Amino acid sequence: MVTIKDVARRANVSFTTVSHVINKTRPVSPETAKRVNAAIVDLGYLPSEVARSLKSNRTRTIGMIVTTTSNPFFGEVIRGVERACFEAGYALMICNTDDVTEHLVTYMHTLFTKRVDAIVAMTSNASPDFFEKLGQIERVPVVAIDAPPHSVSSVVSDDSILGGRIVADYLADSGFSRIACLSGPAEHPRMIDRIEGFSSALARHGLKLEPDLLHRASLTMEGGRLAAGPLLAGTTETRPQAIFALSDVMAIGLLNGIRELGLDIPGDVSVVGYDDIEFAAYTFPPLTTVRQPAIELGTVAANALIDHLDHDRPLPPIIAIEPTLVVRRSVAPPSRN
Repeated sequence: MVTIKDVARRANVSFTTVSHVINKTRPVSPETAKRVNAAIVDLGYLPSEVARSLKSNRTRTIGMIVTTTSNPFFGEVIRGVERACFEAGYALMICNTDDVTEHLVTYMHTLFTKRVDAIVAMTSNASPDFFEKLGQIERVPVVAIDAPPHSVSSVVSDDSILGGRIVADYLADSGFSRIACLSGPAEHPRMIDRIEGFSSALARHGLKLEPDLLHRASLTMEGGRLAAGPLLAGTTETRPQAIFALSDVMAIGLLNGIRELGLDIPGDVSVVGYDDIEFAAYTFPPLTTVRQPAIELGTVAANALIDHLDHDRPLPPIIAIEPTLVVRRSVAPPSRN
């Protein structure tokens, strides 16, 4: 079995220098680090993670619990978490619960068995049980993305109330008066915030989100597609002039559902999404949407945990990221009053 001393002999350095290169515990000259890494590759040396973790009582592993991996927005957040972990020398374990409480409990047991140092959690159609279970985790620090405030050690999210206001102001200033809202589950904290911001801003313009113009669907493309029929069932005079979908995934499905009804976007109805996932720029027409920087959300969440673990910095209870509006071609001023 190749040992650290074998690597040291091959690189013509001390075994403590090899340890510093592997663990990044002290600066080593680029030339020396290059020799050490070459020796590691040549000899096929594998550091004993078990021994290292027992010595430090740390595994330098972060667990990530997500309620779905099929949502493109989640994929971008995961990229941010993974990038931050890689740069700091942490491994990342991803567990997809599919929003099943039993899966969550099983994965939590697995992560504790693997002795992760911390957990990042990200929710979609999250049930109340999910948030309750998250709040019960005491063995390791937890940072949650898009969870209710104060449900865990730290919550990272965009300012969804502000995001809702931005859309309402934009549509009202563009001349729209009949505006519908396509939401995900009623209990989802970000849906609640976006509707609150949207409704309050509409009121400032003398407009109201009528109950029959608030439609709820699953946070999926199919949910958005199926919502087109109920939302646009009225006559030309009564149906909404614009629809605010509270996620891009639903908005993309909605675009397809509207076309299936034989309607034009934005000629007959305008659509605004939320998230600015990568696909949003490539829909037909390109989607006007609120950008919450997904990769940044993941990076901020992971870095908060890493700073806490490596430098004992306290976890802020709430980390809010400001959303912005990205105007594309899915909105045009209404042709009717």
